[in-house]
Amino acid sequence: MDRSLAAIDQDIIWHPFTQGALSGSSIVITSGKGTILMDNNGNTYIDAISSWWVNLHGHGHPHIAQRIAEQAKVLEQVIFAGFTHEPAVRLAEALLQQLAPCFKKVFYSDNGSTAVEVAIKMALQYWYNIGNPKSKIVALQHAYHGDTFGAMSVGARGGFNQPFESLLFDVDFIDIHAEDCVAHFENICNKGDIAAFIYEPLVQGSAGMMMYSPQLLEKLLTIAKKYNVFCIADEVMTGFYRTGKLLASDYLTLKPDIICLSKGITGGFLPLGVTICTNEIYNVFHSTDKMKTFFHGHSYTANPLSCAAALASLELLTQSETQRKIATIQDRHAGFLEVIRYHPKVGKPRYLGTILAFEVKNEETASYFNNIRDLLYNKFIEKGVLLRPLGNTVYIMPPYCITDEELIKVYTTIEEVLNQLEV
Repeated sequence: MDRSLAAIDQDIIWHPFTQGALSGSSIVITSGKGTILMDNNGNTYIDAISSWWVNLHGHGHPHIAQRIAEQAKVLEQVIFAGFTHEPAVRLAEALLQQLAPCFKKVFYSDNGSTAVEVAIKMALQYWYNIGNPKSKIVALQHAYHGDTFGAMSVGARGGFNQPFESLLFDVDFIDIHAEDCVAHFENICNKGDIAAFIYEPLVQGSAGMMMYSPQLLEKLLTIAKKYNVFCIADEVMTGFYRTGKLLASDYLTLKPDIICLSKGITGGFLPLGVTICTNEIYNVFHSTDKMKTFFHGHSYTANPLSCAAALASLELLTQSETQRKIATIQDRHAGFLEVIRYHPKVGKPRYLGTILAFEVKNEETASYFNNIRDLLYNKFIEKGVLLRPLGNTVYIMPPYCITDEELIKVYTTIEEVLNQLEV
């Protein structure tokens, strides 16, 4: 008798953020359409977290799929050093048009971590190229920017990167929720050795969808610009209307110097990372001195299929129907928060744009490693809803195509699970 795919998977595949000794076998997904995932046993699940925050328009969207198929017949991949192609050029044009007039140059990579690595290296090499090397970076406590070494260095120290902590470069961290945050930041910047300030604007995703105000971030950017510290906005999760605007940075008057994009950029179809910067930064690399070159690249830089998918996704984003759906999700989230706000197991209910989150109270400390996570996850899955709590933080971040009926089922499922927990 043939062994199941799940059994074979368990023998030979190492899954991300998963303790194999505790997790059991994986669910085998055979197809996806809209918000619905179907497994090999015919069970369906509402993908209420956009498959790790990447899916904007629903699974198998025909417009994006068609554009990828058309591009695959013409050009699937070409080295991006010394060559270019239309999808990469058109995508850069489209992104810069949305971000005008501040940003001028687009650098392609292949995921969120590498987009952040590129940004960090750009900022550090800028100061090196002008003969005033600065090696210090400021980041937010509880930050998560990815799993490569530079990205880990500017992320929170803890369970995610503890085995590598001695190898990470030194970073000054500020607590966005501390009363002295602004003063602390100014004291750090005043030292004169800070190359850049990196932050997740308004929502710290992996920290548990921790939210903070644009007014506070505006104060920090004002200080950074006062001391000529480059501002790096990690919009990998918050980009493409997750917060209700194209970028979370659009809630602010002051703009960053570098923006990192990934996740939703291709609508969830293919990997792609983008780092966008100002001419001020690029011009320091543009030189007859070859040693001022930005020596960074990836084999699949500006992959034509990924760029074609991103262009198709941007086209869908600009449609009035998509914007209406985003606004509807925001309204529904606001209403649901009022329903559960005073539930005895709910703490810190919050939402911004299409992101809704709250903590489930229990006897453990609120954290990613809170053990209630597994109980909640399994109960949601049993009821046909994919919600992947961040420890004791439950969040919803659905594809924009989710219907009212599907949203109601997600909300109802959450209420049912909360009511099953001991008060």
